[in-house]
Amino acid sequence: MSVRHVLQPCQLGDLALPNRVVMAPLTRGRAGKERLPNATMAEYYAQRAGAGLIISEATTISEQANGWLESPGVYTDAMEAGWKTVTAAVHAAGGRIFLQLWHMGRASHSDFHGGSLPVSASAVKIEGDGIHTPLGKKPYETPRALETWEIANVVADYRRAAARARAAGFDGVEIHAANGYLIDQFLQSKTNLRTDDYGGSIEKRARFLREVVEAVTSEWPAGRVGVRLAPNGAFNDMGSPNFREQFSHAAQMLDRFGLAYLHVMDGLAFGFHKLGEPMTLADFRRVFKGPLVGNCGYSLETAEKAVTEGLADLVAFGRPFISNPDLVERFRHGWPLAAPAEMAAWYAPTGAKGYADFPPYTPS
Repeated sequence: MSVRHVLQPCQLGDLALPNRVVMAPLTRGRAGKERLPNATMAEYYAQRAGAGLIISEATTISEQANGWLESPGVYTDAMEAGWKTVTAAVHAAGGRIFLQLWHMGRASHSDFHGGSLPVSASAVKIEGDGIHTPLGKKPYETPRALETWEIANVVADYRRAAARARAAGFDGVEIHAANGYLIDQFLQSKTNLRTDDYGGSIEKRARFLREVVEAVTSEWPAGRVGVRLAPNGAFNDMGSPNFREQFSHAAQMLDRFGLAYLHVMDGLAFGFHKLGEPMTLADFRRVFKGPLVGNCGYSLETAEKAVTEGLADLVAFGRPFISNPDLVERFRHGWPLAAPAEMAAWYAPTGAKGYADFPPYTPS
C-alpha cells in the first residue's frame, strides 16, 4: 500500500519535516504556579516528537498576558531555561517544535493581575459562565481598553518573547491570533470598538496583528514564523458579522510576509458562531499563497483528502495526540487509537498523570 500523502516528508521553508502531521497547541496547565517549563513537560513533548511539527501549548509573553492556571510563560530567564530542557528533549528525540506566543487579553481576570483589570481592544466583557482564577471560579469582568500608547509596549513584549524562544532553542514560533485572545480581540468588530488607528475599519483592526508580525519577524526569519487564525470560532464569545471580509484581509496581509505557514481553525468542532457560511481552506488558499495548516476535528481520512486536493499543506491534530503520543506511527501502520483521555485530566495540575503516562501502541 502506498504511503499516504499526509505521512510523506515535506519541506516547510528551510525546515525539513518527516510528515505533514502537526501536533496542535494544547493548553495543559502543568507548569506550576511559577509557570516554569519542567522535566515532565520535556518528557511529554519528546514522547510526541514523531509529529512532523510540534506547536507548543500557548505560552504567555508577559505577566499581563496571563489568565490560565499554571500555563507556562516565556518572559523570564528561568522560563527561558526551562524551555531549553524541553527543546533539547524534543530535538534529541528527532523532533521539531515551534513555541506559540500568547496574550489572553480579556479572557483573563484581575485575580491574575493583583487586582488590575485584564486588558483588551475595547471594554467589552465576555458573556460566559466564568473563569477559573487562583481564587476560584469567578464571573468574567469588563476589561480595560488599552490606551493607544500602551499598544507599542505589548508589541515589544511579543518581540522579547520571540527572542527568548530563539535563545531557548525552538525551531520557530507561532503567533496566537485565534480563539478570542488579544490579537483576535483587535481583529474582530465584535470586540474592537476603537476609533483610533487600531479600529474603525477592517484595515485598522488588522494593524495590531501586522505590528506583532513585524516585531516577531525582526527576531526570526519570516520562514520560521507562523500565525494562527480562527475565522469561524465562537470560543471566548467571539464571532463578528463581517468575519469573512476581516479574515480574508488579514490573510492577504499576512501573505506579504512570506511566513512559514498560516494555521487556520477551519473545522467547526470547537464551536461555530453561525454568522454566515463558514470560511474554508479554499477561501484562504485564494488569498494566501504560502503553506496552510488545517485544524479542528480532522481524521486521518479527511486530512489526507485536504492534502491530496491541495487545500492543506499540513494538518494539525490536537486531542488525538493527548492519549496517542505515537499518533503518526498509529496512522502509518493502521494501529487503533487509544481511548480519548478524560477531559477532567486535560487541565488538572497532576504532573505526569493524564499527561505523560500514555503508552505507545504495542503490536501483539
